[in-house]
Order: sequence, then structure tokens, then C-alpha cells
Amino acid sequence: MPATLDRTTIETIVREIVLQQSAGPAVAQERHNQPELRVSISARHCHLTDEHVETLFGPGATLTPHKDLYQDGFYAAEQTVMVVGPRKRMLPNVRILGPTRPASQVELAFTDSISLGIDIPVRNSGDIGGTPGCVLVGPHGVVELEQGVIRAARHVHMNHQDAAFYGVKNGDMMKLRIVSAACTTVLEDMLVRADETSKLEVHIDTDEGNAVNLDSATEVELLKQEPCGCQSHTN
Repeated sequence: MPATLDRTTIETIVREIVLQQSAGPAVAQERHNQPELRVSISARHCHLTDEHVETLFGPGATLTPHKDLYQDGFYAAEQTVMVVGPRKRMLPNVRILGPTRPASQVELAFTDSISLGIDIPVRNSGDIGGTPGCVLVGPHGVVELEQGVIRAARHVHMNHQDAAFYGVKNGDMMKLRIVSAACTTVLEDMLVRADETSKLEVHIDTDEGNAVNLDSATEVELLKQEPCGCQSHTN
């Protein structure tokens, strides 16, 4: 014989079902609207012009995609170069990212720059005026860059819909909170790079990734950073 339920138990079950049905759609909608955040460690790499690709890899050479990156249309190429700094200090097998760009650029972490003996500034990608240079060595030639070696400022890619969700716009600053074992950290001054098509992705370098113990992170949270109101100074 099936077990019978008393009236109190039945009322409790019905009440729980009603509460679940009334709250469930709102919770599901909130989760549906929450953008999916990806945090990526950007290891040392370089971007090249078409001309420099041919100089380093031979006449008519083009970049060969090896692995697609998270952002559509961008990839890690099969080709690598040696980056040489002062006093012949070098970093072998530095990956090239494609597609090609109007100006060549090398992006390193501070520890990489110390190894090379180059004092690199923190710059937004593409802002290379007045930065140090280096020598790039490929299998078919050498390129001497007069400028273009930087530590890329931490930043977050997003589309305009994501920007509206967070209440920010292109050029604003945000904060990234990383929760990991005994190492919860907040990274501030994260540049917003918003456009029509980008996926929501934070880029930090290897030094920052190690400092926040990103591999062991249990939670990441992107927060709007309010202007500090302080006056900026430039030299």
C-alpha cells in the first residue's frame, strides 16, 4: 500500500513548489543575463607587420595559424622569434600572434624585461611611441626595432552589451577580484576596451597571474571602478 501523507506535510510540499515556481524564472533570467567572464594570462608574445614577417621568415612568407585565441579572428601562429636585448641577453621562441599589424610590438612581463636587461614601460597595446626597442631574430633574417617593447596594461575586452551590463564604456577602468586559496586579490586600473564584437575577457600577464594564484582561483568578479577624483600627473 502506498504511504499516505498528512495534511501538514502536503501543505508544506505545495508551499515549496509555489515558492520555487514564483522565484525560479527570476533567478534563471538573472543568470542568463550575467555575462560569461573569462580571465586569460597573456604570456610573452609579439605582433609583426607584413614586412617584418617576410624579413624574418623569407620573401612571400605569411603567418601560419597554430591555435585560435578566444577572441574571434585572432590566433597564435606557428612561427616564433628570438628576442634579443642589450648585452646579447635573449628570450628564445617568443610566439607571434596574428593577424599582422601596422606596427610591430613586443609584449613582455617585468620578469622577462629584467632577463633581457630592458626597462620597459606599462602601456596600452599600440601605444609604443618612445618605448625601448630590441632585435628580433628569425630563420631568414633579423629585424631591429627602434621602439615597441612594452608591458601591456591589464585590460578587459567586451562588447557594448557587456559594457551596458557593467555600466561602463570604452576607456573606463574596472577592478578584477580574484578569490583563490589564501590569496584573494583585487587588481585595479583595468582598462575597458569595448567594441561591437569582442567577447568578455580579461588579459593579465604572467607576473600578475602568478601573483594572484589564478590557476587556483575559485571565483573571479569584475567590478566597476569609480574615478578616484585625484589629479593625474605626467612627466
